[in-house]
Amino acid sequence: MRHVLVLGLLLLTTAACTAQTPVRGAPSKELDGDRLTVGKVQREIKMGMSAAQVVEALGSPNIVTTDEQRREVWVYDKVSSDRIDSSQSSYGTLVVAGGGTESGTSSTRQRTLTIIIKFDEEKKVRDFAYNATQF
Repeated sequence: MRHVLVLGLLLLTTAACTAQTPVRGAPSKELDGDRLTVGKVQREIKMGMSAAQVVEALGSPNIVTTDEQRREVWVYDKVSSDRIDSSQSSYGTLVVAGGGTESGTSSTRQRTLTIIIKFDEEKKVRDFAYNATQF
């Protein structure tokens, strides 16, 4: 009976809990509502579009250069990172003694998107290509 009473007290006075809380890092501006994606490029960029329409759809390019015939080539080069943090903590108390531990992990995912848009002499889209990576 005494052992049962001690065990009951031990169970009542020992509290332990474990929680794992994933916390996402602050989203970068690239991940906000009007982010640049392969789907957006496929959906909105068409051959023959004007440069103004491209700017309206994708925003301003990162790089503007010319090819060997002095026609403009626009490059959009975007990089975004997602960081996911998680933490785990536990805590136990036994009448007069207590102890706690905390641990955490994090992972990072990076994505890149490069879009190249080539214009003709009249500043109309004559060709475009894109490359997306995720690691």
